[in-house]
Amino acid sequence: MKVYLSGGITGVANYFEKFAEAADVLRQQGHSVFNPAAANLEAWPLREIFAYELTWLCKEAETIALIPGWETSKGVAAELATAKALGLEIIHL
Repeated sequence: MKVYLSGGITGVANYFEKFAEAADVLRQQGHSVFNPAAANLEAWPLREIFAYELTWLCKEAETIALIPGWETSKGVAAELATAKALGLEIIHL
């Protein structure tokens, strides 16, 4: 399954490790994972980041996987709303 990995990034000190661990678990289960934290987009303007990430979510993803602590992230709220609108499966890790 093609999985879009979603979780808080802004203000989360160890977000890169959390995303990497979650991606590893999903890949071990046989999934293809899009890990936005591994894309090194930190220097990009926010609009460009969303355009890049949401394009993959809209065109490729079959499911979205939410990393614990996602509830306070504005970015995850946008990604989750998009996933729901598209009828994607939602996984709470």
